[in-house]
Amino acid sequence: MDINKVNTVCLLNDSFPPYIDGVANTVMNYATHIREDGGNPIVLTPQHPQADDSQFPYQVLRYRSIDTQKLTGYRAGVPFSPEVAHKLSSEQVSVLHSHCPIISTLLGRQLRQIACAPLILTYHTKFDIDIANVIKSKRLQSGSKKILVENINACDEVWTVSHGAGENLRSLGYEGDYIVMPNGVDIPRGRVSDEEILAATSGYDLPDGVPVYLFVGRIMWYKGLRLIVDALAGLREANKDFRMVFVGNGADMDELKAHAAKCGVLDKCIFPGAIHDRQTLRAWYSRADLFLFPSTYDTNGLVVREAAACGLASVLIRGSCAAEGVLDGVNGFLVDETPVSLFYRLLQLHGQPDIMASVGEHAAEQLYISWKDAVTAAVERYEVVIDRYRSGNCPRYRKPMEYYLKANGELMDELGQFVALGDMLRQYKNSGGRF
Repeated sequence: MDINKVNTVCLLNDSFPPYIDGVANTVMNYATHIREDGGNPIVLTPQHPQADDSQFPYQVLRYRSIDTQKLTGYRAGVPFSPEVAHKLSSEQVSVLHSHCPIISTLLGRQLRQIACAPLILTYHTKFDIDIANVIKSKRLQSGSKKILVENINACDEVWTVSHGAGENLRSLGYEGDYIVMPNGVDIPRGRVSDEEILAATSGYDLPDGVPVYLFVGRIMWYKGLRLIVDALAGLREANKDFRMVFVGNGADMDELKAHAAKCGVLDKCIFPGAIHDRQTLRAWYSRADLFLFPSTYDTNGLVVREAAACGLASVLIRGSCAAEGVLDGVNGFLVDETPVSLFYRLLQLHGQPDIMASVGEHAAEQLYISWKDAVTAAVERYEVVIDRYRSGNCPRYRKPMEYYLKANGELMDELGQFVALGDMLRQYKNSGGRF
């Protein structure tokens, strides 16, 4: 890191501990490695009543938030923060790096005027799916996507975590340039000892010689969990024994267990819950024979690289973002997005531990990226963006906020029409069918 060029880096994200997700983990690793290289990371994130920021060896600045957890699972930040602006005005900010294209980027656009530093956005998540999960109206979805794209257009540079994430960004209407900047993993390469595996997994029904399949992530249907259970039901019908371990928590846990019971495989499933200790998680990766991750939602699939770090091969959906760089039968296994395709691949590999282990070794050699390497590459790119910004060659920087405000106003008009229609329908119903 050129400390004279890249010193203070502001990392903005809507989620941060006590929330733990892939993007929050990304921000923590950026901050950790920037600090280790002599930089001064500052994390900007919404307030949370259970937050304990004293655990971090870098500054965490919180701004006002409102509780939207029932709707989105997170608290929403209020992106107009004079306190944060005042604090940053005394810092020598080199670059602002947002990891969320909505609130965090809107705040970053305001702070850019104060810090006189470029704003970079990393696009991590398929936001069209997130928008559809929260907003059911097609017209309001369209307006929300327009606001999202206008916010992204205003950044000085856009990064994506994979080519697939970039294509998703294009599908939203984004027409600008982007750079693929992959994330790393904070698990070191190599399996843990047999003693550590035993300590982490003792007490669970894991017979010797029976293949263990592993999933790590949020327990949500959109992660491809129904596909897993339905494929396992086929294995049971074929009289093949197995154990399926679901590591994580999520809103669909009860439904997942109910579906597993309906398919007759619940007794073969293990639910350790969320595992935050990285060494314990490494032990589970090291104990498993295959990592099942049939998700087409994820744009990067960090858990696939975590599994690879421990020599564990993944079974992935052909053409998915998580499968980028994976060659079928070489450093992973690819299937179609159907239970039948997954079932036949598991049936083919059942009783073939040597093949699974060999492919896992290739995954460790070819797919693993450490966070140190990933952040080093990002900081090198910071330097390029800073030079370009200081030379006045960042045209997006000059794009005024009126574009965002215009799009936001159009969305409010759509919302007003939607509410007015609902009022009319309620009036019609209450009047017995007469206006």
